[in-house]
Amino acid sequence: MHICAYDYSLTVTTLQDPPDAAVARSVRRRSLLATAWELAEVRWAVVALLLFALGGVAQLAGTPAPVWWTLYLACYAAGGWEPAWAGLQALREKTLDVDVLMIVAAIAAAAIGQVLDGGLLIVIFATSGALEAFVTRRTADSVGALLELAPERAARLDASGAIIDVDVEDLVVGDRILVRPGERIAADGVVVEGASDVDQATITGEPLPVAKQVGADVYAGTVNGTGSLTVRVAAPAHDSVVARIVAMVEEASETKAKTQLFIEKVEERYSIVVVVATLLILGIPLLAGAGFQPSLLRAMTFMIVASPCAVVLATMPPLLAAIANAGRHGVLIKSAVALENLRTVGVVAFDKTGTLTLGTPQVADVVALDTTSVDEVLVIAAAAEQHSEHPIARAVVRAARERGLDVPAATGFRARPGRGVAASVGGRQVTVGSPLLVDEQTAAGAQGRVAAYEQAGHTVVVVTIDDRLVGFVALTDRIRDTARATVDRLTELGASHVVLTGDHQIAADHVGRAVGIAEARGGLLPDGKAAAVSGLKSGERTVMLVGDGINDAPAMATADVAVAMGRGGSDLAVQTADVILVRDEIAAVPTSIALARRAHRVVRANIVFAACVIVALVTWDFTGNLPLPLGVAGHEGSTVVVGLNGLRLLRRSVWRD
Repeated sequence: MHICAYDYSLTVTTLQDPPDAAVARSVRRRSLLATAWELAEVRWAVVALLLFALGGVAQLAGTPAPVWWTLYLACYAAGGWEPAWAGLQALREKTLDVDVLMIVAAIAAAAIGQVLDGGLLIVIFATSGALEAFVTRRTADSVGALLELAPERAARLDASGAIIDVDVEDLVVGDRILVRPGERIAADGVVVEGASDVDQATITGEPLPVAKQVGADVYAGTVNGTGSLTVRVAAPAHDSVVARIVAMVEEASETKAKTQLFIEKVEERYSIVVVVATLLILGIPLLAGAGFQPSLLRAMTFMIVASPCAVVLATMPPLLAAIANAGRHGVLIKSAVALENLRTVGVVAFDKTGTLTLGTPQVADVVALDTTSVDEVLVIAAAAEQHSEHPIARAVVRAARERGLDVPAATGFRARPGRGVAASVGGRQVTVGSPLLVDEQTAAGAQGRVAAYEQAGHTVVVVTIDDRLVGFVALTDRIRDTARATVDRLTELGASHVVLTGDHQIAADHVGRAVGIAEARGGLLPDGKAAAVSGLKSGERTVMLVGDGINDAPAMATADVAVAMGRGGSDLAVQTADVILVRDEIAAVPTSIALARRAHRVVRANIVFAACVIVALVTWDFTGNLPLPLGVAGHEGSTVVVGLNGLRLLRRSVWRD
């Protein structure tokens, strides 16, 4: 009784109380407990658990039997009506499943006076059903956030150039749409007029906005910067990159659900075996002339000792204890299935931006040319950039302030989308932007140095004063401090690794070398990442994808195990993932794999023990005369042992082992 009650409360605690409440709010707009409470299965399971606990207390307190019998029977009704209905539906389809077996076993237990055992079975089964319903609900909602990305309306330009506000679904290939500064792009297309910086991290994962000029491709759902764009529609709404991401997530989710068919077949066969065996134990002695009551008692004893209660607890306490332990250390594992898959991970694919790196640019180096000092280059660059909201501008200004430099005021600020910024600083005209801004002759002395930084994976912006090149600033997306140690630990666990990113190949190779990953694939759109993950799964290897962006969702859904960064990850990535790193600590990835493997070892030991006890009791019941109290004691005793053994995984030291 106590084991099952603790098992369920353990699960609720894990969902309700993640280790960082502020981060948990970013992981999910609504609390997980509120979401779970919306499910009828969860509510009925809680009611059944409370009634079972009250019945146990009343029985132990010596209250009249009708009182605690009534409470136990109410537990039967609360936790058993849905499985009973499901069992009836299965019988109508001429199939047997565990729903039928558990209800029959519970009723049989009550019929011979063992109503507590029947209530225990009901509570266990109701709890399992509630957990399954919750995970199914989370999967069904996984694409909701993505559908909000693409705008519902678009500004279409007619032949005369007049603007007509239309539904996005009404756009056809060849239409021209106007995208104003700050707006989301309504359709996949090609820029035919204007220039701007577009933040397309949701699609490609690139950490910085990308310069878009005439002829550049743009994607629905990405955010336009400060410039105005005219885009020729290249794909209808139902065939955009965003729409394909939704389709791939849904398709992959359905594919995962089909893997449960094998489990259902095992359940049906087990149910048939137990029902047939029970009928034989009852019928054969009757045909041989035995009395009805002794035959019924032996058959009901068999139904009790052959029930899957011990087997269920042999599996769930270790898995849920491991889930709770991981939750205390900032790792939310959404289901026992996800934990089981973790143990077999053989390949770990990392997204780059926001996963192996922090996802925000920072100044790596400042180079001064001629007689200009390094501090002067940084000061004038920060002065010109201080009115810009571009991530590079923020990084430059932040670097100047961190060095304690006084940043002077600037006037005449102008942003030139795709090229940089210009401003007047101290009466001098300053520009900060792409190396392409400076003509080849002027930049001849710096070209080699700029190229060297770019080859090392840096982003370079040049600084000019009155059209004279005075220096440049190299920026980088900083690699997480624990990235290298994480990769090394994965290698020790026997897992290979690869970088998959939408950023360019040079940046992918640079990050890969820095963290010890030999294989890096750059320039991947979401469908490319998903295809890469599918390729990695060849040879029946279990593949994990660790990512943070909406663009990672298809690859996450394709992977066997999806891990999302909880603090900086998008809603869709978090909802699609099987595992959430609440504190964005990627060092928890190998630790979680090791924990899952240890949990599996405990599960395997529990199953062997529980099976041996069941076989011994069933054999005794077949060949001898197993007393009902001894059968119940052996059955429940094995349940307690495997439950306590599983709960050992709650120890904090297990996470460090």
